Amino acid sequence: MQDILHLLGALITLAGSLFLLLGGLGILRMPDCYNRLQAGTKASTLGTILALIGIGFFHPAWFGKLLILAFFVMLTSPISAHALARAAHASKVPLSEKTVVDKLAEQETR
Repeated sequence: MQDILHLLGALITLAGSLFLLLGGLGILRMPDCYNRLQAGTKASTLGTILALIGIGFFHPAWFGKLLILAFFVMLTSPISAHALARAAHASKVPLSEKTVVDKLAEQETR
């Protein structure tokens, strides 16, 4: 039974690591600040949560603490990315040429 939990924990931690890697690649490949924030935030939030859950399978006594950490990451990461995006928009950080819609600018002009 212990081997199955360790294997499951390793697979979940590996999946989390892959999401973190893809988030890093998204940060490198996206054309502007706003897309980089989106790619980094979504992938790193899911990757971190999966890694924490995977570690919980290796150390069952830590599982409750790791769930609290995952909840904290799920709560703070999107809020901080939203605040950074609003600050970038207020500072007039330019959008990519490929950007079609800017809802915040449309809302501000009304």
